Formats: sequence, structure tokens, C-alpha cells
Amino acid sequence: MSDLSHLKEKPIAVLGGGAVAKAVSADSALAGAKVRICDLEPFASKTLFGAAKGGVKFYGEQLNLYGFSRVGQARYDLVTTDVAEAVRGAGLIIVATPALGHRPFFEKLIPALEDGQFVHVIPDNYGSLILRKMMREAGCTKKIVVGGWSSSPYGSRVDIKGGVILPSIRVYYRAITLRGASLPSVDQADFLASSKHIGAFDGVNGGDGVVGGETVLDTGFSNVNPVLHCPGVILGVGVMENYGVVFGDEKTKFSIYSHAYCPSISRVQLKFYREQQALAQAIGVGIQAYDDKDFFSRENLLGQEYMGKDYLIPFEEQDPIQFGTGPFTIHNRYITEDIPVGCRVYHELGLKYGVKTPVIDSMITLASVMAEKDFFSDGYTLATLGLEGLSKDETLKYLREGALPAK
Repeated sequence: MSDLSHLKEKPIAVLGGGAVAKAVSADSALAGAKVRICDLEPFASKTLFGAAKGGVKFYGEQLNLYGFSRVGQARYDLVTTDVAEAVRGAGLIIVATPALGHRPFFEKLIPALEDGQFVHVIPDNYGSLILRKMMREAGCTKKIVVGGWSSSPYGSRVDIKGGVILPSIRVYYRAITLRGASLPSVDQADFLASSKHIGAFDGVNGGDGVVGGETVLDTGFSNVNPVLHCPGVILGVGVMENYGVVFGDEKTKFSIYSHAYCPSISRVQLKFYREQQALAQAIGVGIQAYDDKDFFSRENLLGQEYMGKDYLIPFEEQDPIQFGTGPFTIHNRYITEDIPVGCRVYHELGLKYGVKTPVIDSMITLASVMAEKDFFSDGYTLATLGLEGLSKDETLKYLREGALPAK
């Protein structure tokens, strides 16, 4: 492993202006780092409103097994809409946007990259694969470390009042462990070690620590969002659309965890996970391991990220920590991201490796009907990730060593 002590003295650049970007940037600034935050127009005028003038308020319950907490008014060294300005001289670059925001940021990031930089994609959602592909297409040969994480270090929500995005972020739980991987895997030791210089990972590194995935496909399979969100929203859509209308409290207090999850949905989620496992095994990569019982509780798999394996809330009990986390419409990233990115990639891999994915395919079918989009034709493919035309051995060699077959 390399000596990474120089990262302590370098700025951290956070690209994005949503909940994850605000939480990661504010928490890292409060930990003592020089932090720059950048979002692109036309979003930045709303997402970064007030951040340059007074910083961002970082607060919330931050529930976690070890009681780690940090709150305060975070101040940034720079608030900008210029990616090149944000990353100039930075040691760590954190891309914290929804998956559909990766490409616009990468287009501006690639020409500005400098040798020796570390790029963390949080959550990865195959972003590391797309970045490496775009670097090849642009002829970029900068010597950087690229990798991503299966999830965010937090459950977080931006504060919105009257349609205005406020300069504050509420963190309702902190992860105590996260699964990460680099592309290629030969950089993994340095990639994981570099997280120790990101204040946002203090709760993880001071908790149960980071875990190295078996290639970046492992982090894609280990992302709990598709298995949690898609069955929860699609099968719980009646509860979601009727909540605050014909039953329940105010609509803004709805949560799929608190109000939609039930044993029948858990059985679907378990079968969804079994299909993910079969895919990972067919390709020869890993996936986060879960027991059957882990699916049958109020928070399903999510609670393990911040409270460990023994944290199981029975269905007979409520889960106030999730109140108001939504979603409130089918046109939400729980569907518009986790179906065309998460589920669609599983579907494509199933076709390539001869693994049947009937439950995952049913999620794509139903989401397409409900959202009035064809997610079988509008989503990520293996070509999107730069994996088209590769045999199993060639895929693994690329993931592990970064080597592609000669054309």
C-alpha cells in the first residue's frame, strides 16, 4: 500500500448538490478538511443556494450502533459551478450524484484530472466503469485511482420549504460499514485506505470499517437500493398513492419502510436477492452476504448498514426514524434510477450469462407500465459500462487488472 499521508493537506472536491453531496461535503468540512463543492447549472442556483454565504447546516439523529455523531455549520473553501476549478489541486474527488448525473460531470472532469488523484463515486451505480470507459474514449491517460461504494455513508435528506432547497442537510442514520472496490482491483488497497482521509467516512472507519468488494461489479450487486426500493415501491404503490388521501397521516410522512413493507414484499425481495446471487456466481464476483431472516423486518436489509446484524424491527412495530423518507410518487429515483440502472443491468447480465431473472424482470415490466416508460429499452446496457463483447475471462481480467483485449 502506498503512503497516502499527503492527502491530509490537499483539498477535497465534492461534485454534486443533492443529499449525498451536501452530507459528505459538510461532514468532511466539519472534520477539518478544506472542501470545495460544485454543482452544474441549471441546478446549482437551487441546490447550492446559501452555501457560499453561510455554509450548510449539518444535523440530525445520525442513529448508529456506536453512537458516532457530528453536527455543526459547515463552511466551504469554494462553492462553484466550474468542475475544473473545483478539482484543481485536489487530492480526493468525490462524485456524489444520482447515476444519471455521472456522465455530465465526467465530461467536465476528465479534461481536468491530474496524476495522483483519487476519485470516489458514492454510490457507485457502475459510475467507475463509465468513467474509465469515457477516459479511454477521450484518450485520457492520467494516473488516477478510481473506485466506488455500494452505498452512501448516510441516510440523508435535504430540507425543502415552500419549494426552496435550504442550505441544510438532515442525517437520520450513519453507516458503520461500507463495501467499496476500485477499477481495476489492483488499486484497491490504496482506494480503501484513502477513505481514512475523508471525514464523511469517520463513522465507518471508526465503526466496523470498510470492506473490499470483489471488483466493482460486486459493489453493483451489493447496492441494496434496487432490492429494497423496487419491490417496496411497486408492490406498495397502493399504500403510497393512497397515503394521506383516503387513509394515513399527511402524505409527506409516508415511508415505504414504515408503511408499505410486509412479509409478502419481503418474500419477493429475498427472491430478487437470490437472482442477484446467481448472477454474481455466474460471473465469478462477490456480493454482500445476507441470511433469509434479514429480509423479514421493518427495515429489511437497510438497518444492518448502521446498526449491525442483530438490528431487526418486527413488522408489528413502527419505525419512526424513516417517517417522511417517501417516496411520494412513482416518478422518483427509487424507480427512475433503480430500475433503468440497477435492474436493467441485472437483466442484461442475466441474458449474457444464462441466468434467469424473472423477479427482476417483473420489476422492470411493472415499473414500465406504471411510469409509462419502456425501461427495457431505456436504461443501462453492457455497452454503457464498456463490457459489451467481452468473454467471462476477459471481463474478469479487465475488472481486476484493467486490461482489455487488443482490437
